[in-house]
Formats: sequence, C-alpha cells, structure tokens
Amino acid sequence: MHRKRGALVIHPMPSRLSRLRSRTTLEHARELRASMTEAERRLWYYLRARRFRHRKFRRQVPMGSYVADFVCDAAGLIVEVDGAQHGERHEYDEGRSRWLAAQGYRVIRFWNHEVMGDMEAVGEVIARELGDT
Repeated sequence: MHRKRGALVIHPMPSRLSRLRSRTTLEHARELRASMTEAERRLWYYLRARRFRHRKFRRQVPMGSYVADFVCDAAGLIVEVDGAQHGERHEYDEGRSRWLAAQGYRVIRFWNHEVMGDMEAVGEVIARELGDT
C-alpha cells in the first residue's frame, strides 16, 4: 500500500502469470509477437479481442523460461501452434508441457497445417478444452 496525495492506493495482488515472468522471457516474447508465423497470426485473429467464445486470450506470454503461444488464464489453458521444427524437439516440448502443467495449466498443441487447413476443427477442440461445448 502507498499513499498518493492523501489517498490510499492499494496495489492488486500479482496475477498468476506475472509471477512466472522473467526479464529475459519478456524480451523474447516481444520479439516473438513481432515475428509470428502465418498459422499463429491466423489463430490469433480468431482468439483476440474475446472473439472466441468471449474468452480473453493473450499471445506470446512469458512463463518461467518459456513463452506460451496463446494463454487463456481464466481457464488455465495454453494453446500452442507447432511447425516442423517441433517434430525434432519432442523431449523439450514434453518437459515444457510438464512444467506448465505443474503451474496449473493444460497445454493443447496444433500443427501449423491443422490451423491453416481446418480452423473449424481447431476451434472445436479449443472450445471443448474450455468447457464450452
């Protein structure tokens, strides 16, 4: 609590996400936001501004030493869009998913071609994970 010109200002408790940020991942997240893949941009179009089921999603969110593609904090859901390089990084992705699960998040993954080729099916899976089916 701080006093400002005679008024009492109460600072809100930090969010679950803010406690998971580091300066390094915050800077990396900014870079990733500026260089999203075509599939990430397409999915973001549907998720942003509460367009998808009136749920708030954030993009390229720093979490510990990782950056999650899309996060719905209220539902504890992370949506990842993976390109071809992730086929070679299976162990890394599994460890990352385990760490995020330990923080209270569920992680679902889609390949770029799934987002680009069948957005309706991707939306159905996300809705089911949100409990909005």
